[in-house]
Amino acid sequence: MSVEYFKEGEWWVSPYNTIDEVTSTFDLPEKVEIHDATLRDGEQTPGVVFSPEDKIAIAEKMSEVGVDRIEAGMPAVSPDDYKAIKQICSLGLKSKIYTFARAMQSDIDSAIECGADGVIIEVPIGYPKLKYQFGWTWEDVYKKSAPIIKYAKDNGLHTVFFPYDTTRAREDDLENLLNAVMDNCPPDSVGVVDTMGCALPEAIKYLVKKVKKLTNLPVEIHTHNDFGMGVATELAAVEVGASVVHSCVNGLGERTGNAAMEELVLALEVLYGIKMDYDMKKFPELFELVSKLSNVPIAANKPVGGSRNFTRESGIGVDLVMEEPLAMFGTHPHLTGRTGDIVLGKKSGKRSVTYSLEQMGISGYSDEAVAEILSQVKALGIQKKTIISHDEFKSIVDSVL
Repeated sequence: MSVEYFKEGEWWVSPYNTIDEVTSTFDLPEKVEIHDATLRDGEQTPGVVFSPEDKIAIAEKMSEVGVDRIEAGMPAVSPDDYKAIKQICSLGLKSKIYTFARAMQSDIDSAIECGADGVIIEVPIGYPKLKYQFGWTWEDVYKKSAPIIKYAKDNGLHTVFFPYDTTRAREDDLENLLNAVMDNCPPDSVGVVDTMGCALPEAIKYLVKKVKKLTNLPVEIHTHNDFGMGVATELAAVEVGASVVHSCVNGLGERTGNAAMEELVLALEVLYGIKMDYDMKKFPELFELVSKLSNVPIAANKPVGGSRNFTRESGIGVDLVMEEPLAMFGTHPHLTGRTGDIVLGKKSGKRSVTYSLEQMGISGYSDEAVAEILSQVKALGIQKKTIISHDEFKSIVDSVL
């Protein structure tokens, strides 16, 4: 592990990330790939519908940013999905293209017809799913899976076995299923899937190590964010060797969403020292596109994608936001295509006002004028219960000066 907690002009994070007591148990892979499911799991966000044209535009932008694998959708969902996936596969993108499939030969045939590079074969293994939703045993899951895994591999697809709701599986069921699969129809990799986002990071580590030991295959991790730990649990999986992390742009996904692609990339690059080869300066273009096409706004304070991540209202440290951002933030704004910003409101100070006046090209003001402007700025911010606009500030300045 080679981590730089400080990189001139790019980031300055905690040096304690790098000490032996923290990193000695890590078993990091040399490379971590992002498998982004925005076009399938992201579209399962209630109310989100992507047209074929939307999906193509998002896939092109994701590939431009550097996403390793794009899950283009599930061909069986609709003719439009089939059409979109086939067109995406024909674009010649740098990203590998995968489809999502049930354990059915027709779904594998669709992936082949579309020209996909790989396929995610989903089957249930969580005990609540088996007991209440399907009425199956692990043997039933195996019998349905085995011929489809073999068929997909025989037809040249990179085959990911995806026993979902893994984190709620009975341990014997999971062991028996994976042992049977490995004895008779080993896939190319296996997913550990926290479908309900209900596992602790340490529980994820336990399962990833267990699956690696049982299969001796690459392990992929797919989590949801029901307890606010989607990214944390995927990073925990990487710490014990998971080499593919599943994500959605802007954290889209069912219920509380999936692990956010942008947060994973930034954390893996900066906090773990894993070279990701992503053009993070183009992130804002991708965030805006996905937000617009999904009609899901991005929270202003959302990690990485939020519009106010590098915005300061408090008067303390105003100069540093512009002159030495790493004194105020863990990453430099330009690392992810952003700039620092100063806004005015209740928490502003005199330096906030003088900075804003300088930005307007105004000079020659007295200390008394600055104090009066600040007083009116604070009063308006309190009255509005938010920051004040440029026009409102200009009106205050005009009235005072």
